[in-house]
Amino acid sequence: MSLGCQAWLVSRSAMIGCLVFLLAWPCSATEFADLHTDRDAFTPSTFCIAPGSVLTEGSTVYIENREGLPTNSYPEFLCRIGTTERFELRVGVNYAVGSQGSVVTSVEVGEGREEGTATYESSILYGFKASVTKQSGWLPVSCFIMEASTPTYGDVFGTVPVGTYAMGWELPGQFRLDTSLRYAYVEGETTWFHRWGPSVVLRMPVTPRCEVHAEYFGTFTQGLTDETNRPFLSPGMHYMITSRLEIGLRVGWGLTRDAANFFSDAGFGCRF
Repeated sequence: MSLGCQAWLVSRSAMIGCLVFLLAWPCSATEFADLHTDRDAFTPSTFCIAPGSVLTEGSTVYIENREGLPTNSYPEFLCRIGTTERFELRVGVNYAVGSQGSVVTSVEVGEGREEGTATYESSILYGFKASVTKQSGWLPVSCFIMEASTPTYGDVFGTVPVGTYAMGWELPGQFRLDTSLRYAYVEGETTWFHRWGPSVVLRMPVTPRCEVHAEYFGTFTQGLTDETNRPFLSPGMHYMITSRLEIGLRVGWGLTRDAANFFSDAGFGCRF
């Protein structure tokens, strides 16, 4: 066996050992309460953050389009500011470069150029999130998010309004089933159009620090000459490094020719 192969095996074994050590480290469930980040999945959390606290989120997204250039989106930075128990303010920034309009996170983009050449978009995001109901029996916990994204540089300059309604249920075993419907009015290359984004996710705790999830989501246009249908299947996980800091990873595969072949999303959440 070559020296390089031996080094690779040692490195892989060390990483696996560190992961097992971290997952097995003793801790209490209350010490590592979920931060309820919205970047953890396409489906946002159904909870607002506590008043007087600030939750920052960010991620780096890579989208392998079936045709044309890949899409890179970063830092997808979002700052959530808790004002009351049922209301939070939200501001953020992002930059994206690519050739397609696949939406796999909370960041809305246009449909890209028909010839598949690169497009560049930088934007600011602002809005609010409000708690609507709390769970009581079959009545789900729910929230409403209203945001707008304004480009500061790129090929299109129209402000995009985005509304999302999310609801969910806490199930036995601390499992959670959440679903949402997102609507955006988006500027394309030649016209404005409607984009709908339904989703459903099952969140499953593994340890007090670690949670995994399985999700279906998609985006579907209305008002374009050539409508697009982009559904995805996406597993993911997040891990609490401390009670205030989590890291997460999610990947996904497109189910139609319109959808990107693959995407990956690595990010963090930090509460102050």
